[in-house]
Amino acid sequence: MNYLSTRGGVAQTSLSDAILAGLAADGGLFVPASLPQLDASAFAGAHSMSAVAQRLLAPFFDGDRLATALPDLCSHAYAFDAPLVPLNDGCSFVLELFHGPTAAFKDFGARFLAAAMRALRDRDAPEVTVLVATSGDTGSAVGAAFHGQRGVRVVILYPDGRVSPRQAHQLGSFGDNVEAFRVAGSFDDCQRMVKQAFGDTALRTQHALASANSISLGRLLPQMGYYAHAAISHARAGRAPLNLVVPTGNLGNAFAAILARRVGLPIGEIVLASNANRVLFDFLSSGEYQARDSVGTLANAMDVGNPSNAERLRWLYPQCSELNSAVSAHWVDDDSIRTRIREGESRWGQVWCPHTACAVEVLERIRAAGDRRDWAVVATAHPAKFETVVEPLVGHAVAPPAALAAMLERPARAQAMAADYAALRAQLLQNVAPA
Repeated sequence: MNYLSTRGGVAQTSLSDAILAGLAADGGLFVPASLPQLDASAFAGAHSMSAVAQRLLAPFFDGDRLATALPDLCSHAYAFDAPLVPLNDGCSFVLELFHGPTAAFKDFGARFLAAAMRALRDRDAPEVTVLVATSGDTGSAVGAAFHGQRGVRVVILYPDGRVSPRQAHQLGSFGDNVEAFRVAGSFDDCQRMVKQAFGDTALRTQHALASANSISLGRLLPQMGYYAHAAISHARAGRAPLNLVVPTGNLGNAFAAILARRVGLPIGEIVLASNANRVLFDFLSSGEYQARDSVGTLANAMDVGNPSNAERLRWLYPQCSELNSAVSAHWVDDDSIRTRIREGESRWGQVWCPHTACAVEVLERIRAAGDRRDWAVVATAHPAKFETVVEPLVGHAVAPPAALAAMLERPARAQAMAADYAALRAQLLQNVAPA
């Protein structure tokens, strides 16, 4: 299968080349030239998440030099579980995506991408710089996935003061080939700087850059795997198609669910749960996309005012009528986030992170409207990553999982950086062997 740009300004390319390029030369995002259609028979005998993902992704890798590596990529990426846990009302579930090494859903895609780049890189190839902007969780997942990987330098940009203390510690805890920079600005500033670097022809003729944000197909495609596994397992249990509430910021995780349904997985409705950064809600309500400056909220990893993957969403559903039939959105304020965290244990027997709490608030609205179908909220991170928000609301400490606890024991360091592309460019040009 070949891949093209959402903006249509470049020739079709292979999956491997699209992964290595990150962003298309015309500034667009890579998307499949065609979409496969799969039915239940395609997954016969596949029960583990790795096996399901391998069947799902095989058409996307068809004819590519990574095709033979796909079984190993899936085994590496899906080495931990993503359980669909029933809640206490008989028709609600939580899809727990936080059991990886950095306690966030982004571990799946980051590990897949790191393994893919290992498979693609020649032993004698020049060093590549993996450049990533993060609103909290992406950077630590990418840092963990690429830490110690030969021939790869990782540069992480995050908005100073706009991630949780534990997220900030994670981001600066790797060292070696992973550098963290705390940018004096918003996530949107970080994302803008990263996109400027990928559009800097002079820079890219000197040095090899690769993306690890959800603009990368190497991150996006594997995120379909856990939705496929959950949906197929749910259907095999004799249940109706599973509906999803997905908390979203940059729209990569939610778009993976939308794409999984589009190729034939038994997924019902998909509802986006945003925080006070309501760009997607307003877009779906009005049909007009308008980026805005992001605002800080309790759900900081979703503080995005210009979601990159909205471009893929508009590519997949170019007509407003199609888009509104495919997906809907709600936005949630901080007071509602606090309420859902505070009531989580008494109402659902769960402690929620602020992002998952956005999805829970939307589920509560759905239930209040009388909907008794099967719905799953997508839990994107472990609540212990947000102890300064969560613990005062639940009234007790929330123990971090073992991998996160070990990471928090390491020393951490991040360098200050202005929200200015010239500052990033200067850092990228330091200590990097020419391409």
